[in-house]
Formats: sequence, structure tokens, C-alpha cells
Amino acid sequence: MGAHSATEHSRERTASSLPARAGVGFKSAHVADIEASARDVGFFEIHAENYMGAGGTPHAQLMRLRRDSPLSIHGVGLSIGGAEPLDREHLGRLKTLVERYDPAACSEHLAWSTQGAQFLNDLLPLPYNAATLTHVVAHVDEIQEALGRPILIENPAAYLRFRSSEHSEIEFLREVVRRTDCRLLLDVTNVYVSATNLAYSAQDYIDAFPMSYVEEIHLAGYAEDVDEIGDPLLIDAHCAPVPDAVWRLFDRALARCGPIATLIEWDNDVPPWPTLLAQATQAEAFLARRRRAVEDSLRSEALHDDVG
Repeated sequence: MGAHSATEHSRERTASSLPARAGVGFKSAHVADIEASARDVGFFEIHAENYMGAGGTPHAQLMRLRRDSPLSIHGVGLSIGGAEPLDREHLGRLKTLVERYDPAACSEHLAWSTQGAQFLNDLLPLPYNAATLTHVVAHVDEIQEALGRPILIENPAAYLRFRSSEHSEIEFLREVVRRTDCRLLLDVTNVYVSATNLAYSAQDYIDAFPMSYVEEIHLAGYAEDVDEIGDPLLIDAHCAPVPDAVWRLFDRALARCGPIATLIEWDNDVPPWPTLLAQATQAEAFLARRRRAVEDSLRSEALHDDVG
């Protein structure tokens, strides 16, 4: 039995060089605390659209951060799921940002957010059919060609199903990876949100997800509401601590993919630094336990091979 038997994770092709540690989203309000304790987290992530200006305080802060810590750049505005061509100016600004900071990973959402000349301030779902697949594949190819590197695609939070869908979300993501050679960012909170809203098993989704292509995980809190008939409706709001149910789902994912770069997202109602750091520390504990489990499994395999 080979070394990959302990998990399903493969590194034959990588889009990320992030360490298998817990990271956090970078917020300027935390600069002083971060500079005093940056070594306490494995990496930092930024939203690309917040750094598309040429200079100023944001870039001065980010350059200091990048000197000491790995960086991940996460895009939210390219609308890769849209039927319209990519915004070339936006892609050009992203390319400039990537060249400037040489991040350990670049990622985007499987969603759309533009219609004509209008930008919709949301990440909207898409039907999983042949027409959408054609658009997504073309857009991912264009982005990767422009950046000169593979990117990670993130599974979305869903609030509805499309009658025109021909594939499951997982089937769709697998096909995007097959055609573009991109890799995946598994947002565990989005899995839980979607499963709750659409009444399916989050555990089954994690069990079926193509973990060999996953190179980063996201965790966040969500907002709770009800729909028009009174059923629970979860909103991917990044506004609260990671709930216990999501931690359990995270542990289930780690059992399949092994320790992997894991980001704590908290973008709204941003807490004081110690609160955010505590969330990263909790994620780090899950990663450490899974790392020990992998090491124990490999030792057991080696002992079995020696005895055999």
C-alpha cells in the first residue's frame, strides 16, 4: 500500500504552495496586532478587488505582511459563471496584483455577478448544464492563461436549484477540473449552508467531493433567517464564529484530504484580533490532530510492510 493510502490527497499538480496550516483574512484594523503576532497564523488571504489601486496605505501594509507571511489572493468579481466575456480590464488588474505579490495561491468563485455593464454586489448561483460549463471552462482557461498559473475554484453557497441543471454540483466541478486542469477550494461552510437550504446531506456531499483536487479550505460563520414558508434559510455572511456543525464537517473533510491550508473567513462585523486568532487556533488544533492520524497510519503501514 502506497503513501497516498492515508488520505485521498494528491500533489501531482498544484495550484497552491500555502502551508497546511490555519490562516485568516487580512483586515487593516488588525495591522498592529498582526505585526506583533504574525507568526501565530500560517498565512493571510485578501480579496483581490480591495487592492486593485496602484498604491497608498493598503499596499504599504500588504507589502510588509507579504515579507513575513504566505499570501493567498481570493477574487470575487470576475464572474466566471456568467455568459458574457470576462472584464479584460479587471483581469488585467488582477494580473498586475498577482505579479506584484506572487501569492502562494489564487482563487475565484463558481458564480456570476455581472449583467451587461452592471456589476451585482453578490455571488449568484448558476445552472449546471452544458452551456454554463462551456462558459466556465473558457473563462477559467482565460484567467489561467493571463496569470500564467493554475487557479482554485470555490464551490458556492446555494439558495435555490435550477430546473435546467443537468449535473450535480460535484459532477460539474469535476468536469471543470478535467477540462482546465484547475484545482479546487472547498468552502465547508458553503457546503453546510447549501445542504441546509436545499435539504440534502452535507456529509454525503463531503464524502463524494473530489478531495484529490482540493488545495485550500474555507471556514466561516453564517447568518440565520427563514424562507417564505418558515423553513431555515442560512446566509453565507462571514459574520460570526464557525459553528460546531461546520467544525464537525471540517473534520470529516480532513479525514479524506489530510491536513491542508485552511482559512478562517470573517468579513462582516469583524471581531477584535484575539477572537479571530482564537478561531485560527481552533482550526490549527483540528489540523494537528489529523496530521498525527496520518503519521500514525503511515507508521502502521510501514510496520505492516516490514512484517509482511
